[in-house]
Amino acid sequence: MKAKVSKTYFVLVAILTAVATTVALTSCNGGSTSQQETTAAATAAATQDSAAQPQSNSGATALQESDIQINDTIENTEDGGHAILADGESKTVSHTLVTKTGEADGDEADFYGENAAIFATNGGTLNLSDMVVKTNGTHANAVFSYGEGTTVNIANSYIETGGNCSGGLMTTGGGTMNAENLTITTSGNSSAAIRSDRGGGTVNVTGGSYTTSGKGSPVIYSTADITVNDAEMTSTASQGVVVEGKNSVTLNNVNLTADNNTKNSDKSDTYQAVMIYQSMSGDAAEGASSFAMNGGTLTNKNGDVFFVNNTVTDISLNNASITNNGGGVFLRAAAAGWGSEGSNGGQVTLHASNQSINGDMIVDSVSHLNLYLKSSSAFTGAINSDGQAGAVYVDIEDGSTWTLTGDSYITSLTCSANAVQLNGHKLFINGVAYTEGAASYGDAIAVTAANSGAHGGMDGGTPPAKPGERS
Repeated sequence: MKAKVSKTYFVLVAILTAVATTVALTSCNGGSTSQQETTAAATAAATQDSAAQPQSNSGATALQESDIQINDTIENTEDGGHAILADGESKTVSHTLVTKTGEADGDEADFYGENAAIFATNGGTLNLSDMVVKTNGTHANAVFSYGEGTTVNIANSYIETGGNCSGGLMTTGGGTMNAENLTITTSGNSSAAIRSDRGGGTVNVTGGSYTTSGKGSPVIYSTADITVNDAEMTSTASQGVVVEGKNSVTLNNVNLTADNNTKNSDKSDTYQAVMIYQSMSGDAAEGASSFAMNGGTLTNKNGDVFFVNNTVTDISLNNASITNNGGGVFLRAAAAGWGSEGSNGGQVTLHASNQSINGDMIVDSVSHLNLYLKSSSAFTGAINSDGQAGAVYVDIEDGSTWTLTGDSYITSLTCSANAVQLNGHKLFINGVAYTEGAASYGDAIAVTAANSGAHGGMDGGTPPAKPGERS
């Protein structure tokens, strides 16, 4: 490793040349089946004014670089190299500025951690605190945990990445990432603040501020099981959260703002705050995914709130404040450019508990929806207002309500008397008009992971053998 250590403060000034990569929605590896796209060079992330920083849920200002006392500096400029490496060993590092330039591409970087500034692998453990980590290179992830038994614990640290395909926290191959009270900003394309790739793992994040501004750079891109608590999250160009394949995201008391206004793929015409899908790139196992939001806020600035395509998913909303300023629908379950035509819709079960839902829902002919309104939840909106399409079951528990804002077409309904307020509109159940004030008894739509299984037989999201191990 060609790393040099000094006591001086290192300032990055590097300009990346344009690179052509084959990407999935936000992935950088060459195994993707999504469009070939040439991404423009990304400049280094700008120094942020502390007065303009977002506030955390506790009301405290987000951690700034200047808040961290630096005692050492580690610089790495080698293509593919690391500034800090824990290979099957335990290391503790604190109060250190880490800077990383250098380039990498493809699977070695995205799956196995090549060119990451800080890298743990082969069952190693890294304990990091009071760190400043800055990278400016293609595929220069900041902090990377690879492989089962590998753990990275990082707290009270500031992370900034400026290149394309350069996430803040990266987890693959079954690794574990535990993070607390971080500030992460990324400005490159395909550079999620909290990122995972093939083989996934477990990611736990508590507190902090997480901001992305690049194309194809949601705050969270999940091919893992990711839980975030008490954090501030903002995306200014991409979705706020993307879940791919048989994986999950859980947000507890998180404030998420998403402004998805740029396209990283031509496979979908819509914009959204939360996207749940299966890309068929092989980076995520096929099967049922989940997204849960408990408390907190979700503010959507463009397009739909939720979009589900080519997968089975369970969405759970519990007392979350959701504001849709994007002009789109609340939920769209529909086919797009991923998967096999005719079987690539969204198969959605939506559980709402103590939840207010405002906005329409669209379920196309190759999709279905089971909607459960529980614990005094209130849904105000229409379902398939243009006419019957995919199968839709609505179950309204006593004390919850559905108020229509347009004619609606569903296939089955369970509710007590007076749970549905037609509000001057018509509700059709399998083509028969519902009578306001009547109780109804229907059957839910059977949901199995097999609903998304006819798409080509992925390998379960397991990383391929490393070079030299292939037969």
